Amino acid sequence: MSKPNQHILVIRLSAMGDVAISVPVIRACVEQYPQLRISILTRSLFKPFFRGIKNVTIIEADVKGRHKGMRGLWRLSKALKKDKPDAIADLHNVLRSNVLKAFLKIDPFVQIDKGRPERKALINGKAFQPITPIYQRYALVFEKLGYKIDLSSPKFPAKATINKKCKALLGDYNSIIGIAPFAAFKGKAYPLDLMVQVIKELSNDSKILLFGGGDQEIDALSKLELELTNVISLAGKLSLDEEMDIISNLDVMVSMDSANAHIAAMLNVEVISIWGVTHPYAGFYPFNQNTNNALLADRNKFPRIPTSIYGNQYPEGYENAIATVSPQNIIDKVRELLSDKDQTSS
Repeated sequence: MSKPNQHILVIRLSAMGDVAISVPVIRACVEQYPQLRISILTRSLFKPFFRGIKNVTIIEADVKGRHKGMRGLWRLSKALKKDKPDAIADLHNVLRSNVLKAFLKIDPFVQIDKGRPERKALINGKAFQPITPIYQRYALVFEKLGYKIDLSSPKFPAKATINKKCKALLGDYNSIIGIAPFAAFKGKAYPLDLMVQVIKELSNDSKILLFGGGDQEIDALSKLELELTNVISLAGKLSLDEEMDIISNLDVMVSMDSANAHIAAMLNVEVISIWGVTHPYAGFYPFNQNTNNALLADRNKFPRIPTSIYGNQYPEGYENAIATVSPQNIIDKVRELLSDKDQTSS
């Protein structure tokens, strides 16, 4: 059972999208239980995700340096004990967090149930049906600690104020569309030549902002910025804080099943998500988003979708399944949402 003024340590070290999904849950938790104090153990990169959330502090895990390996985790556990948590909410449940569980010896220590049997049945084609979304699994961890969270009417931060540097990049615009064309694995990434068709058409009447990371993505998006009008690549130019400020001001984000979809969703921006060998049924659909905004690969042609949870495995011939989502499908969906937005604001 929960107790007044309790201090909960939350563990969620990676990946970026999974950390972003946790943000609305954490925000709802501290709003509904204002007596709680929450410390979040995560990578320093993700600290901006939790900005502005009351009663939340970040403990940075340097898993590639000071906290690497068993000795590093022992060092980390000693630091965590000094923070004196009353309970642990492990939203990760991986080897590192299990080692920390053994070192910390703090009870209660509640770990997320990832639903591995359900995931396996979905991937094997034995049960093509939605499994419990990851954000609900996060909430269940808190419920087991005595804090039932209501996610039915979530609150979001207000649109951020854009600084001078970002304003100079954006220039003038009527509407802003964010596009994040890449993903960690080929089976989840929309072919760039098809996305160029989308960008060219939408850039006729909207400002297009391109999001990505890593040298290859930065190079590819920089070339598009040079070749196309009304298109700006933000890849490699901004801090995560600044990217979040801009994302919060988008009219719509077009993303793969990847981190940018979840970042936009946690900032209450409408997301059009494009799915290849993964599928929303696996539980990673962006938080609080309309399911009609998911554009899915054709399962009549590729009946084994989803072939994996994370898109890292697929049979031969499935690597371009995502191309069955046509550029016109994407263009029409973007324009539909922009039109709805215009009607709502008028």
